[in-house]
Amino acid sequence: MPSLDQEILDAICSLTEGGGWLFTVTGTWGSSPRPSGSLLLIDRAGHQTGSVSGGCVEQDLVERVRAGAFPADRATPLTYGADPDQAARFGLPCGGRLDLLAEPVLAIDQWRRLRERVSSRATLERRLCLTTGESSLHPAPAVTAFRYEEGRILTRGFGPAWQLIIIGAGHVARFLTPIAQSLGYRVVICEPRADQRLGWDLPDSEVDPGMPDDVVAARADDPRSAVVALTHDPKLDDLALMDALQRRAFYVGALGSRRSQAARRERLLGLGLTPEQVGRLHGPVGLDLGSRTPPEIAVSIAAELIQVRSGAG
Repeated sequence: MPSLDQEILDAICSLTEGGGWLFTVTGTWGSSPRPSGSLLLIDRAGHQTGSVSGGCVEQDLVERVRAGAFPADRATPLTYGADPDQAARFGLPCGGRLDLLAEPVLAIDQWRRLRERVSSRATLERRLCLTTGESSLHPAPAVTAFRYEEGRILTRGFGPAWQLIIIGAGHVARFLTPIAQSLGYRVVICEPRADQRLGWDLPDSEVDPGMPDDVVAARADDPRSAVVALTHDPKLDDLALMDALQRRAFYVGALGSRRSQAARRERLLGLGLTPEQVGRLHGPVGLDLGSRTPPEIAVSIAAELIQVRSGAG
């Protein structure tokens, strides 16, 4: 399942030059369903990808695009909710205000380069100079926070899709996969055991038959990847963890009781990992929700992924 940014990039790259407008949330006041940096693409026919409000604002923007209301050669700032009557008309909460930048889709080749780099798990930021209308791409170590200097420059980070590498195609993995996909993760099942791969039939998940350390080394060295070891087999789980804890994955977890986790930590230290590296391990994996069944354990893992990814953990 592609991320929303990936869907936006795919839709932009399918357009001809000037074939649509990209709307970016540049500021919000009061309660808002979409944060700054959220994107909405509307092509000339009125087809939408993304969202800026989840309400009546999108419909108004579609009508204005169809009517040719936006300049085709420069970005235009917009405000919804400038007064209470307008806020009510567009379904914004009391006191709510939404600022947008309407940008004609130009420089398609640059957008295609951005999509190609992001698809290869690179991280970049796109800068739009509002005085000249020129945009540029710049490498970044991580997805940068959205920045908007009114009348001067807009900077938005683009990075690879969130990715979850699950070690083992067992019962918990079967329930965790669709939950993670619904949260925007691309799911890769690492399963070197041929007999365990036979029954795996969940759609939109990739099965990699490689050994766990090789799979993690090749796929999980970026801050938008998570690794969860679920085989209950130390020979496989420890291979994955040994590598993952030395890489940039934002989350590394392993199934098992507190006693087995203590033994695992001792093994990992004995294999040469530092206390700081071993301290990154989430084990037992997932939030402590009293989970017992595979579906419950899957929910607890997904909840901890949300917590860590949002910075609330």
